[in-house]
Amino acid sequence: MRLSFKLKHHFFSAFREFFVHHHGSLEFRAKIFALLVVSNEDATIKSYDIVKNIGMKIYDNDEDRANLLMLSTKELVKKVEDNNGLDIDTLIANIQKELKIVPRYAKKIDIDSLKEILTLTNNKDTLSYQENILEFLQTLKKETLHNKKSQIAKDEEDISSKYR
Repeated sequence: MRLSFKLKHHFFSAFREFFVHHHGSLEFRAKIFALLVVSNEDATIKSYDIVKNIGMKIYDNDEDRANLLMLSTKELVKKVEDNNGLDIDTLIANIQKELKIVPRYAKKIDIDSLKEILTLTNNKDTLSYQENILEFLQTLKKETLHNKKSQIAKDEEDISSKYR
């Protein structure tokens, strides 16, 4: 990463919600990625490379935004690993809570992209656990998109009319 980005990241970390466009959306995605990364006790730096590569696709080759996604994911994983007020169950509860508040975020759960993280898992039990997490996320996505269809449509209409 470039030095200029590292400096921006430290500044943005403190004031992320003020300076990062669609901060909530990026944080939601980071929680999804962190959930899968932290569920593998043998996760390596390659996990974050995958997150960054997926971020480059999501954010149309915007390297700064992809780096922010990767670093936000890394921060969340570290909080879980350090038992710093966050664990896997809390992470899941936060994801569910955010989907209740902003149901359109369900569209940001891309199971095919998330499967890339599973390619780094060697332990069969861990892989099974991660597959269960993916199944849970897929079910959560389907239920949210189905049950909150009208609210999602209204929210998207409000957003598009704001930016016309």
